Amino acid sequence: MNRTTSVERLKTEEFDICIIGAGASGAGCALDAALRGYKVALIDRQDFASETSSKSTKLIHGGVRYLEQAFKKFDFAQLRQVRHGLEERHTVLRNAPHLARPLPLVTPVSSWFEGLYFSIGLRIYDRFAVDDTLPKSQWLTKEQVLARIPTLNRKKLHSGVLYYDGQLDDARYCLALVQSAAEAGTAVANYMEVRGFGFDQTGRINSVRMVDLLTAASLEVRAKLVINCTGPFSDMVRLMANPALPERIRPSKGVHAVLPWKLLQSDHAMLIPKTADGRVVFAIPFEGALMIGTTDTETDGNSMEPSLNVTEKKYLLDTLNPYLEHKISIGEVKSGFGGLRPLLAADPSKSTKTLLRDHEIEVDEKSGLLSLLGGKWTTYRLMAKDTIDEAEVNFSKKNACTTDKHILAGAENFDADTWKQIRDTHNLEEDIARHLAQKYGSRAQDVAALIKQDPNLKSRVSALYPFILAEAAYCARHEMAVTLRDFLARRIRLEIVDWEETLLSLPKVAAVMGAELGWDEAEMKRQTEVYSAVLRKFMSDADGDTL
Repeated sequence: MNRTTSVERLKTEEFDICIIGAGASGAGCALDAALRGYKVALIDRQDFASETSSKSTKLIHGGVRYLEQAFKKFDFAQLRQVRHGLEERHTVLRNAPHLARPLPLVTPVSSWFEGLYFSIGLRIYDRFAVDDTLPKSQWLTKEQVLARIPTLNRKKLHSGVLYYDGQLDDARYCLALVQSAAEAGTAVANYMEVRGFGFDQTGRINSVRMVDLLTAASLEVRAKLVINCTGPFSDMVRLMANPALPERIRPSKGVHAVLPWKLLQSDHAMLIPKTADGRVVFAIPFEGALMIGTTDTETDGNSMEPSLNVTEKKYLLDTLNPYLEHKISIGEVKSGFGGLRPLLAADPSKSTKTLLRDHEIEVDEKSGLLSLLGGKWTTYRLMAKDTIDEAEVNFSKKNACTTDKHILAGAENFDADTWKQIRDTHNLEEDIARHLAQKYGSRAQDVAALIKQDPNLKSRVSALYPFILAEAAYCARHEMAVTLRDFLARRIRLEIVDWEETLLSLPKVAAVMGAELGWDEAEMKRQTEVYSAVLRKFMSDADGDTL
């Protein structure tokens, strides 16, 4: 992916489809449309997956809570969503095995009746997962549960129910979709902010007016069809195209807190089935840390990037602590992150906790804008298929969708033992070699090969984690990382697991990325100061202090 080349294409070519928003749904649409033979442009006002698509709970699932609510309320829409999620789960796992893998989850229970209840529920969940390869659920004894998660409260624990879902690195999975779309011919560019549309004589959109935020240059991209995939910000784009449209999105804020892995000491995740506000909360191992979330708070969606605050931190720890033998103190939280869910609401009186995570394709007859509204990560491919099926009506075509079998960038000829070759060839420590294989897949050797050109790139970004400086060079050169945060928050995931270590890493990462991207001393200083301010704001919010 070369940004300069893509921007030049945006300026000079006419596209069949221009997609606004390069999160999971937009990237999925771009790949699907490109594979069907359309000439596609994909843009985002920030980095790829910089909003909702990098702030998920990292689960690929049908939704056990949706299943429970479906039976309690006889809600067939909830059942349909569970079925769609479980149908897509195995596709997400299969198409990028380096970025997605099965995850065992344990639900601790305090009585025989609770164990029976969840065991029956999860067996029904298993039944909905047709043509799936994940192991089926089991009712475990107390001893079996403690063998898997040794830090649980022994006095409270009666038994537990084990089941399986999938886990993914959401930001890198989205990037793999973008890379795959680019390799299928899509012109992709981050940091392109839409400022308006051009219209033909009938009032239908025929161009997208935008500003390149890196250069402040204005440009207008010609396109026969525009698709709005901006998630929680969909209404902004819809109203830009047609101010008479009613608002459809009810954003909901969800946050996660990140703790040291040792507090759970397990490669199993835990589902906490009861919370004070009627949600479920997950405690999940991720990137050598323990991630707990999520919350559900209504928001207007127009504020700054959501972040973890002290009230939310306390809520999450108060939810987790009753299940642990030794209580976690609030000072042990290392980091956290927040995102906005793009919930689709027809009834403004409903709370966001009752809204479906389903999707809808809207066609504005006046402007011609196509909007993909709502949805969730697991069903991104189905959402994209439905969107491009609708888009094809504009072109009077009906091509087959092939994304269910399309192996994503980095998964070509991927071998789970690739890390051993990387370790031996480049004399790397095992944790580094495993990390490279799991994030770059079959392209990990290309990252490690940079060490031969510059041995200094073998150094770790942080002594506590397996990320190395060669990745900063590679991501700037091949993955369109153009800011420090692009790399540290989304290409690798250091920001979401450790704020302090991210701060400490900034000078060395800035030096490597600066050399690749031609930054002078002033730009390296600016990049470092801007990102430092973001991190310190997160830390301040989480501690309850004011700057």
